[in-house]
Amino acid sequence: MSTPAPRPGLSSLAGYYSPQVTASVRLNSNESPVAPPDSFVEKLKNALDQISLHRYPDRQVNALREALADREGVLPSEIFCANGSDEVLQSLFLAYGGPGRSVLIFEPTYALHSEIARITGTQVITAERSDDFTLSEEIVSAAITSHQPDIVMLCSPNNPTGLTEPVEALHAALDSPSLVLVDEAYGQFASYRAHDVVDPTDRERLVTIHTFSKTWALAGLRLGYAVAPSAVVENLELVAMPYHLSSITQRAGLLALEGQDEMEARVLTLKEERQRIEDAMAPLAVKVWPSEANFILFRPTTLVSNDVWQGLLDRSVLVRNFSDWPRLDGCLRVTVGTPKENQAFITALREVVGQ
Repeated sequence: MSTPAPRPGLSSLAGYYSPQVTASVRLNSNESPVAPPDSFVEKLKNALDQISLHRYPDRQVNALREALADREGVLPSEIFCANGSDEVLQSLFLAYGGPGRSVLIFEPTYALHSEIARITGTQVITAERSDDFTLSEEIVSAAITSHQPDIVMLCSPNNPTGLTEPVEALHAALDSPSLVLVDEAYGQFASYRAHDVVDPTDRERLVTIHTFSKTWALAGLRLGYAVAPSAVVENLELVAMPYHLSSITQRAGLLALEGQDEMEARVLTLKEERQRIEDAMAPLAVKVWPSEANFILFRPTTLVSNDVWQGLLDRSVLVRNFSDWPRLDGCLRVTVGTPKENQAFITALREVVGQ
């Protein structure tokens, strides 16, 4: 007997894949370059003794939602927590996408946006950013008018370009009847976030998506959350699995929020290091896109990008290769690491591409 066939369309999905190879300096995954503070780790170890692992976790995630609501200046009913921002996105597409519904995505952007949409049976409609990868009010308005999507997906700062979505583009999306999702995984590095520029009375269709994987240095924990109207959160809770967020994850999230000052200091250091890398790359034979994230997109101008990627790897520095992606031909992306890691990258890049 043969194995039953999966549902139609599933075989066409590629799955999300980020190649991992051995290197002393890994600057390819946009993770925090340093581990969580020792004080956080010690508190978490102590907290484990107080968690009743034989009991189900708080299904409503009340304590963490209250703490996040206080941080974001909203009500706890406007917070939805999940296992990483990817599960937040999946829940949003399950609740507001699906068969017969569509999402508008502006390429190039984070590949998992379209991948998760397709997994949920949501039709993906793509529109192109400008030649310099920026997104204008006109592009957004024209695409919405043409396609009438149920969901508009923005990413600010955008991955992998590092550019923050313009305020005008955000408002153009909110002027439509669509649900507007803004992935702010790298929002702490940017000059502004969506809630900074959108009045509370105009947020009926705005959902911002956040993660603990970057500035909180907890990529291994898998914790993300959305800030959304209460009515949207209620629908997200309908599609989420019961008790989907473990007691350990909930407690870890609360403890991480206690380290706000330390997190902000790390963000400042990473922004300074980002500027140092950009300054070092300026005289080299590479085109660099200005970034407001914890990574930098660049394109070699005199050498083949695959050769540059390999040349860096030969020097045990791993960056992300986007050279085969649509519209990103010849592009590489480097994550901002520790000062020592960043210097290793700068030195290796100078050796590979020349002054």
